[in-house]
Amino acid sequence: MMKSYNPTAEVPLRGVRVLDLSRLVSGNMLTHVLADLGAEVVKVERPKVGDDLRNWGVDGIQTYWKIYARNKKSLTLDLRSEQGHEILLQLAEHFHVLVENFVPGTLERWGIGPAVLQGRNPGLIIVRVSGWGQTGPFRDKPGFGSLVEAMSGFASINGFDDRPPVLPPLALADIVAGLYGAVGTLTALRAREVGGCAGQIIDLSLFEPIFAILGPQAANYAITQEVPKRMGSCTNITAPRNVYRCSDGKYVALSASMQAMAERLFRTIGRSDLNDDPRFRTNADRVANNSELDSIVADFMAAHTQEENLRTFAEAGVTVGPVCDISQLMDYPYIREREVLVNYPDPDMGELPMHNVIPRLSETPGAIRTPAPELGQHNSELLGEIGYTEQEIERLAENGTI
Repeated sequence: MMKSYNPTAEVPLRGVRVLDLSRLVSGNMLTHVLADLGAEVVKVERPKVGDDLRNWGVDGIQTYWKIYARNKKSLTLDLRSEQGHEILLQLAEHFHVLVENFVPGTLERWGIGPAVLQGRNPGLIIVRVSGWGQTGPFRDKPGFGSLVEAMSGFASINGFDDRPPVLPPLALADIVAGLYGAVGTLTALRAREVGGCAGQIIDLSLFEPIFAILGPQAANYAITQEVPKRMGSCTNITAPRNVYRCSDGKYVALSASMQAMAERLFRTIGRSDLNDDPRFRTNADRVANNSELDSIVADFMAAHTQEENLRTFAEAGVTVGPVCDISQLMDYPYIREREVLVNYPDPDMGELPMHNVIPRLSETPGAIRTPAPELGQHNSELLGEIGYTEQEIERLAENGTI
């Protein structure tokens, strides 16, 4: 695994300044993307407590924080205090973007809502992340990703039909919202740059992004009036497509979503006759008779080891791949040669593997420049920029403002 970090890298978002008031995953994912691409991201955290993401990890190591807070700075600030409000407003005058994920109405109740913030900085882009959005009947409903994943329709199609719906084993709704939020932020920056638009407010719910990635479910239902069933690793769009157990207990995944691929698959498993079988001749036929077809493919896979299946289908040009766990991926040739994982210096581990910067830009790539900050590490630097002396900063620390 290569060591991929460059503290002085020229990065595409250099000069963009972001105040991140958010906690946990959604906002941190949003600003993680911006920070990797060169934005100066300042995490505004609760004094002595910090972002709750610092509490996520293993064996006392803050793995989530180390990954999602890399390339960021940390400023502690009590946003429930009047002095904290004034410092935030002073800071906002010098930033391009502010990200927050408080319960809707919280900033307004504190007297530092968008109208006040943009009164101090008309060009400020404010990203407001919440479970259900800033408007609507669920505005004040708790906005945890698990609730959104359940209500959005995702859980209802995830898992197997003879078992309960399954929530994802990661903060999927938050992560997807963070990615949409990064796109929205860059779009707003571009609009300000070329369109004469001043600052604006981005209303980003967790619900709408994950609902959007489910694709044409609403359109399909409007046409058929049918509610899709949970199908495990199968799909009602193409067939065959599944995860199959091999003779050695390992698994392979197959997706024969194109007509030519399905025909090639049948020839490879010694069943060319299936290409003329009316049950499997077209994709619609295969989907309608997926259970019978899946059993035929599963029997072939079960008669061979994973390695044998992979070799057979690779030689035939059929899209089959291994099901890997993280222990296999750590030194997997693809991972190593593409530098998907890189080692970064870490005070707890010496070096810590983490995913590389994505997406990859050929001329202006992002970079891992700095490790995740200690709580309040940049208090003096950032408050000094807006005119506070060291003595004043010490007093702010003493009275709990920072």
